[in-house]
Amino acid sequence: MSHPTYVLTLSCPDAIGIVADVATLLAEAGCNILESAQHGDAGNGRFFMRTVFESAGGLDLGALERRIAPVAQRRRMDARLFDAARKTPTAIMVSKFGHCLNDLMFRWRTGALPIEIKAVVSNHEDFRDLAGSFGVPFHYLPVTADTKAAQEAALEDILARGGVELVVLARYMQILSPAFCARRAGQIINIHHSFLPSFKGAKPYHRAYERGVKLIGATAHYVTEDLDEGPIIEQAVERVGHQLSIDDYIAVGRDVEALVLARAVKWHAEHRVLLNGVRAVVFG
Repeated sequence: MSHPTYVLTLSCPDAIGIVADVATLLAEAGCNILESAQHGDAGNGRFFMRTVFESAGGLDLGALERRIAPVAQRRRMDARLFDAARKTPTAIMVSKFGHCLNDLMFRWRTGALPIEIKAVVSNHEDFRDLAGSFGVPFHYLPVTADTKAAQEAALEDILARGGVELVVLARYMQILSPAFCARRAGQIINIHHSFLPSFKGAKPYHRAYERGVKLIGATAHYVTEDLDEGPIIEQAVERVGHQLSIDDYIAVGRDVEALVLARAVKWHAEHRVLLNGVRAVVFG
């Protein structure tokens, strides 16, 4: 007989006995630990933990939260409890490059990502048919400097109506306002090539080709008001050489971007990523 499975994540000041406290309270609640990982940051004295367990005693989410609360208060924990079976409501934002969007939607459709895509939002019409082929609502929200505030208000309405908890910027080429980023801190993931800061601006792969770059990479990170400087979730690189054309460089870059973004989305939705200031702790 299967039992409900939950994920507990926490961070708190590091001290002796935290793991023992968690294991004891779960055992007393009739829970069986299936997976557990922890990390102590010697630099700032913070402790991080992710534990997956099944509630063999039949306690639901609310009852378990009440059991955890006294320990969390005593240990000054930022503790969160999640139903492992629940898929994260997600919106994907895209502009005119659709490789990451297509990859995410295919992985979602095949069950490889524990998310529920509620909407595709774009400042261009290019991928309306693609979204429709997956049965996902498509929202066209063009934006200019004069209409940015109104566009973000419309975006917020779409996210609220869909109960969206994760926003994925799948090559969305507009800068979100600091206020929007602050309201959804830790809930927006972006992907970009890893040529920064050397090759800023348009056509970075062309410039990398001209300079004879040997490694092409991508970075997925949480979005903050500091452009492309949020906590890093995942990175990867692929080697390239002089025998490749500019089109080859771009193709390699698209593959790496899609893979890195998919990993970041998956780990976020599985509650494997905990924020540690300007960094992220990622439990594999």
